[in-house]
Amino acid sequence: MVRIQLEHARLATLLATLLVALLVACCLLMVAVPVFAQGMRPGELGHFTIARLHYAGGGDWYSNQSSLPNLLMELQRRTGVPTTEREAIVTLDDESLFNYPMLYVTGHGVMRPIEADLSRLREWLDAGGFLWVDDNYGLDASFRESLARLYPDDELVALDGNHPIYSAYYELPGLPKVHEHDGLPAQGFALFHSGRMKIFYSFSSDIGDGLEDVQVHNDSAEVREAAMRMAINICYFALTQS
Repeated sequence: MVRIQLEHARLATLLATLLVALLVACCLLMVAVPVFAQGMRPGELGHFTIARLHYAGGGDWYSNQSSLPNLLMELQRRTGVPTTEREAIVTLDDESLFNYPMLYVTGHGVMRPIEADLSRLREWLDAGGFLWVDDNYGLDASFRESLARLYPDDELVALDGNHPIYSAYYELPGLPKVHEHDGLPAQGFALFHSGRMKIFYSFSSDIGDGLEDVQVHNDSAEVREAAMRMAINICYFALTQS
């Protein structure tokens, strides 16, 4: 019990610190100061990062390797939020899990978390963590099965284009379509629990592909910009939702 309380307090403190940094960054942007906290080193308290989840089951959790570094760089350049240069990589039993306010999941294959992993993830989410799952084509079925075990009394809700996540920083009409996959429309889903969005699921969109270095997929500038704006919105929403 003491360990759980300490981990919850650690995540709450981190979220509060990042929110203060975000508010300061917003104030600086309003007075046209281009860079927030010059001279701070990556990894210092107050720098936002995303933790990529190394999940069990055989799926390629490591795919789109240039996507998150590109996102973190652009998030700092465009919004002033101080970020690290690269994402962290964690497993659900990692002692450092509660150091990170946001987890990212992607891949083409299967995720098969054991019950202990789900319990740990639920604990992290209930303490204030935010999970972004970006289906890279093929993850949908196993993710939904895992979600039903994670929060059996809650379901994913389809978000329309008016949801605040689509206007958290940039005004977007909805989730952009990056790659065709089966030709289904891009759709954002969310899981709400205790009045807060805990999970955002980008389905049939492949935002991560759009964030990669240009030579990886040769996406157009328009597609890559739409993906970047959506990803920045997701991060901004995760840090500022009440």
